[in-house]
Amino acid sequence: MLQETVDEIATRLGASATLEDRSFQLLAYAAQSGDIDLVRQESILRRRATREVRAYFEGYGIAGAKGPVRIPADAELGVLARVCVPLRYHDVTYGYLWLLDNGTLDGDALVSVSGLVAQVAAVLAQDARRRQDLGRNLRDLFSSDAEERSWALARLDVAGPVAAIAVRSSPDRVAALWTLPRGVLADPGPLTHGESLAALLVPSGQALELARRVQDMYGTAAGVGDARAEPAQAWRSWQEAVRALRVAGRVPGFAPVAAWSRLGVYRMLTRLSPADLRELAGEAAGLAEDPELARTVEGYLDRAGHVQESAAALGVHRQTLYYRLGKAERLTGRDLADGEDRLLIHLSLKAAHLL
Repeated sequence: MLQETVDEIATRLGASATLEDRSFQLLAYAAQSGDIDLVRQESILRRRATREVRAYFEGYGIAGAKGPVRIPADAELGVLARVCVPLRYHDVTYGYLWLLDNGTLDGDALVSVSGLVAQVAAVLAQDARRRQDLGRNLRDLFSSDAEERSWALARLDVAGPVAAIAVRSSPDRVAALWTLPRGVLADPGPLTHGESLAALLVPSGQALELARRVQDMYGTAAGVGDARAEPAQAWRSWQEAVRALRVAGRVPGFAPVAAWSRLGVYRMLTRLSPADLRELAGEAAGLAEDPELARTVEGYLDRAGHVQESAAALGVHRQTLYYRLGKAERLTGRDLADGEDRLLIHLSLKAAHLL
């Protein structure tokens, strides 16, 4: 329906028309009429406007505008003059209709398509509401209770393989989860004491890409669980995603998006309770007051005790490394030449990152 309506608007106005959602993701576009600018071309090819262009358009107040906004040309950005028609439903903006201004888009012309514009806004609003309603069942699908999972699965149209994503939300941002692809189920979750976990269930092949996209929306961190062939097992992927989130962006070497399959030893450590983690981290408590010393020992152990390689990576002389290792042994009471002591100290330093 959206494509047909956009085509009708373009035909009536004799102007090129593009429909985007609130996050500037392309939804539909009419055949080109007249000149084409770089922005429209890029939007069609990439299915999404660049950040620079979005910032330029948003600078004209389109998000809160209650009527059409005229945007002048900008040669540097490759923008031709255009009219932005915010697609509002019940005072909420769900997207934008873009019309290249060929000089005929006066007030009367825009009024002549107002009915079609209202139809598009209503469709976008209904789609957003439907997806939000489906997303609310995700918490039950991810429940540890088999009966709740069965209830949710009966109400969701989900096909595998799927993967779960956990994202730490932010009180300072509202993520446009409704702009994600149609095969995605999302629930932003309630904010409790300023934070919560947003939950998503996505086609497994798109998991990392979508996790990075949602993480960017919130500006926080995201964890990705392993794929499950059957949606009935999605709750296990969710548990992995939540554990991966504990590592994402806070443990050295891990980006703000962390996948369970790539956590290494942290797959084991994130299964431990906070009390167990504190007990394990306590084995290297003597290093806690000297971050540089702790970093030295961890770097040395990460490289399997290879002195020359460790010294080079840490940017210190080998004698300096030997001195620091000796100091660490005295502080911890452990012998770094002993296999079991070395393993214990290595794990304790890793555990400390999760605290």
